Amino acid sequence: MPVSKKILSVVMIAMAVLFSACSTKSTGTGEESAPKVVSAYLIGSMLSSEEVSARLTAAGFEVLGTYPINKKNKLETLVFTNNILKAMANKPNRGFAALGRVLIDGKNNQISITNPVYFGKAFMQQDVNYSEMLKLKEKLIAAFPKLRESEDRWSYRGLSNYHFMVAMPYYQDTTIVAEGPTELLLKKAQQYQKGKALLFTVKLAKGKYLLGYELSRRTARFPEKIGMDKAGLLPYTILIENNEARIMAPKFYLAVSYPQLSMGQFMKIATVPGAIERDLKKPFQ
Repeated sequence: MPVSKKILSVVMIAMAVLFSACSTKSTGTGEESAPKVVSAYLIGSMLSSEEVSARLTAAGFEVLGTYPINKKNKLETLVFTNNILKAMANKPNRGFAALGRVLIDGKNNQISITNPVYFGKAFMQQDVNYSEMLKLKEKLIAAFPKLRESEDRWSYRGLSNYHFMVAMPYYQDTTIVAEGPTELLLKKAQQYQKGKALLFTVKLAKGKYLLGYELSRRTARFPEKIGMDKAGLLPYTILIENNEARIMAPKFYLAVSYPQLSMGQFMKIATVPGAIERDLKKPFQ
């Protein structure tokens, strides 16, 4: 009898909790009270992009923009940040943590907000400040009452060691897509396709930038195969610092954004990680 997806998810989480309990890695600030399991997303009632933007702005967040992901299914990603996220991410190879995302999901008639506690731990690793991430989560809940936690979840401490399976990349296994003087890399990214592919730029510090980049239309269709409800992971980001342009390894980023991803689903997008890397090297060639 085939194992149901829900049962398999529970087994995977239990294994992650057990593995994390045996981990000797140092923990971040304030993690003594962190939960054993944390949801990846906060789900709320459907709102327009204008309503979401207004609520985030009123709560003290900076909205970087709203980007269409799939017009047929009325999917948009709204990307936001604030001073806490930017300051937190201003550490070596931690710049990817500077953003939050809201998927405005017309297909499922809901909004899906990235949980700062989940993605903060996944991207900040032992440098995370759990107390600050919890405050950000509470700020979002206040701005969007009646949010519920998604069924997509993982062991909180297990996120420090997260990888999809044996031989797959961890967070720290980022991919270099270009090397050269930082300002030259930024200029190339800004000029590629006359600037149309570059969706936003977040300056984290002098010589350190996080870019939101649009993948090719063909590459960006992969959520149709593994779940449109998490398409908010797009647009993809490029971190420029120390004379390098880096991206999170796609096999890591896609899997951590889809905690219930099965091997069968992964095989459906087996060519996508390579396609993402090729897309994000083109601006710098």
